[in-house]
Amino acid sequence: MPHPASSPINVVLFKDARASASPQRDQKSLLDAVYACGSLAVPAEDRATKQMAARLQIYGFVTLDEVQADGTARRLRPSEAVEASSARPWRVSKPSFAASLAAWAS
Repeated sequence: MPHPASSPINVVLFKDARASASPQRDQKSLLDAVYACGSLAVPAEDRATKQMAARLQIYGFVTLDEVQADGTARRLRPSEAVEASSARPWRVSKPSFAASLAAWAS
């Protein structure tokens, strides 16, 4: 029986999936950024981040506003946000307790 030190080592290292993931595409990073800053702007064409934010909105972790051409914000319902339109930018924010109650009431 060969000694373990003399036997060849067949180890294949795989890259950590999280290490190569973009911080904008990672849900935890998105939540960390939103909760640290209070809100985060998402460009109109960033569908991947919008889809991730829409999933987080369904679970109540964030609120989503669509930024209109005049700069005003319109709150998105989860059913609207799931479509992740690239027509307008979004603002992803921490949910407030009052907003959470209003969402549950409607």
